[in-house]
Amino acid sequence: MATLTVRNLDDSVVRALRVRAAERGRSAEAEHREILREVLTSIRQPSSRAAAANRLAEFRHRTAGRTSATAAELLEESRQGRIADLTDGSGA
Repeated sequence: MATLTVRNLDDSVVRALRVRAAERGRSAEAEHREILREVLTSIRQPSSRAAAANRLAEFRHRTAGRTSATAAELLEESRQGRIADLTDGSGA
């Protein structure tokens, strides 16, 4: 196994590490290892990225061929609704 030395940490970070370790019944070194393991293994999970890509592909398949309003159309509809609200629906 490799050894890792971390220098120039703020005292508050070291203190927080020691508190967290004590709360979990570990040494500060063991807690440091666990934090690194948790963070780095969660980053390397291509399965979650692949799952998201699959869900997106399924959504695209389900909605293929559907048309939707353009942003300009939605904006105009919103504007007309606000005008109607401001003029009590009379349009004038």
